[in-house]
This record gives sequence, structure tokens and C-alpha cells, in this order.
Amino acid sequence: MPVRVLVYVPLVVCALLALVAPRLARWLPPRPAAWWLTCAALVAAGGWAGSLALLAFTGFGQIPAVAELGSWSAGVLRATAPVARPTSVGSALVLAVAAVALCRAATRQLRLLVTAHRDCRALPGAGDLAVIDDDRVEAYAVPGLPGRTGGRAAGRLVVSSGMLRTLPGPEREALLAHERAHLRHQHHLFLLALRLAASVCPLLRPLAREGAFTVERWADEHAAPVVGDRAVVARALARAALARPHGAAPSGGRLAATGGPVPRRIRALLAAPPAPRRLPLVAGGLVLALCCVSLADAVQDDRALFVGAERAAVTATRDLPGRLALTAAWTPHRR
Repeated sequence: MPVRVLVYVPLVVCALLALVAPRLARWLPPRPAAWWLTCAALVAAGGWAGSLALLAFTGFGQIPAVAELGSWSAGVLRATAPVARPTSVGSALVLAVAAVALCRAATRQLRLLVTAHRDCRALPGAGDLAVIDDDRVEAYAVPGLPGRTGGRAAGRLVVSSGMLRTLPGPEREALLAHERAHLRHQHHLFLLALRLAASVCPLLRPLAREGAFTVERWADEHAAPVVGDRAVVARALARAALARPHGAAPSGGRLAATGGPVPRRIRALLAAPPAPRRLPLVAGGLVLALCCVSLADAVQDDRALFVGAERAAVTATRDLPGRLALTAAWTPHRR
């Protein structure tokens, strides 16, 4: 398949994942769904950037000044792999915008993680639970550095006295189990990967939103067996969400139990636990494999085109003295 076709496959895959991946994830239990969405977003973002880079490089390689620097024939490259100038310029511009967006998003996420780690160290008390004297209804997890510290997951749980007064004992236990699941499974790293992928390719924003919701569902399903009753977890979420001011959410990279569409999470908790399914994972894996294989083939084909153009330039250079001699022999002598 020509490189001009293969190189567009990852771009199509990104658009396809934006439509299909959130729906596929709803057929899966939250934990494999979170892994699937995160891997899909990272692979698709890499394919998106790789395709844009190939289009830009193949187009700019046809510029004579660039071809001279690379020691290949611009004419041969133009004839064998024609990429329109607007396509290459547009791809380069989109790639530059994606690079800037990635740098900005990475800087912002790094600052949030540093702030969260600093806040984690400044929290009072020992252990993973910090209770603050505040009438506001607050409960969230503050991620620390990856790994484990002192036999517990890195990070701290922050619960206000107002939240403790709002929830009865079993629901309080459910809320704490939910927040501990965020720390134990390093959910902030999933969110980090999803946000960075979405910054590179805006088409992946639906995956990032669904991934954030799936992470909350993962923590919900983790808390259910801890308290032994899915309905208790659902009541805890509902009571905490109703007690908090509308639109209030923790900042600084913190993960709150009231994040995401709470009514949808409550409906899932009141239903039976999701059954494992392989078909969505297989279908999604095939789509990601198509993205990777097509990009790898496009890279190889593009490399072959440049090698052919380079050989043509070398051949032309070797034949240049002979052509000059032949031209001189057939040129009439000046009187």
C-alpha cells in the first residue's frame, strides 16, 4: 500500500476511537476499561503525531534546498511520493501546535503533581488519613510520589470534620475505601496520561473524559467489597455530592469521590457488578494494532522513498563528468 495511504490510517484511527472507544469501555469492568482507554489514548496520540511528522517531512523533503542538505534528489522524491505543499505545510503547523499544547499540558500537570506532593507532606497527623477541622464537606486523595512509603501507598486522604458529621459510619467507611483505591492504584497517573494524549490530539478528548469517569468507577467497585454492600457506597456518593456546594471541586491534582457524573455512578452501583468481557478488548486491540502496523509500514515506505531519491542523486553526481564531456564534444567550437 502506498505511503500516501498508510500515513493517513493513524489519523482515521484517532477519529474512530473518539467515536467508538467510550462506548466500548462501557461494556468492560472499570479496571480493564481504564487500562484500555489509557493505552488507546497513548497509542493513538503517538500515531497522530507520527503521521503528521511523516507528511510534513515528506513534503519538505521535496524542497530543493532541503534536498541538497539531505543529499537526495528532490525531483525523484517529488515523482515517487507526491505530497501536496498545502498538506505538508498544514501537517507541520498542526504538529507544531500539538507540540506546544503538549509542553503546556505537561508543565501544568507537573506543577499540579508537585503541589500535591508538597501538600501531602504538609498535612498534619500520621498515617494515610488527615482530618482537618472544617465545616465544609470535603474528602479527597492527595497523590504523592509514585511507589510506596512506609508500607502504605504514597499519598494522603484528606477528610473534613464536616464530611465526617455528614456521613454515618458505614458510608464513611465506603468513602475512605474509595479514596484509598485512588492512592493504591495510582489513578492520578492514568489521568495524567489521558490529559497529555488529549493535548496532543484534541480528537481524543472524549477518551480522556470517559477515562476520568472510569477511574472513579474503578474506585467505586474497589470500595463495594470493602464495605460489603454496593448500596452503601451509592448512598455515600449521593449524600456527599448533595452536601457539597454545586460546582465545588478540589484542585491541585486531587481526586475526589464526588468527581465525574455521580448519578451515572450511582446507577452502576445499584446494578449488578459488570461482567468481564473479551470482545471489546479484542476489537480495541485490533484497532490499535492497525494503527501501529500502518504507521510502521508508512515509516519503512517513506524511508525507501528517501533512499531511492538519495541513490538517484548519487548516480546523477557520478554521471555528471561524463555528461559534461559529452556536451563539450557536441558543442560547436566558437570562432
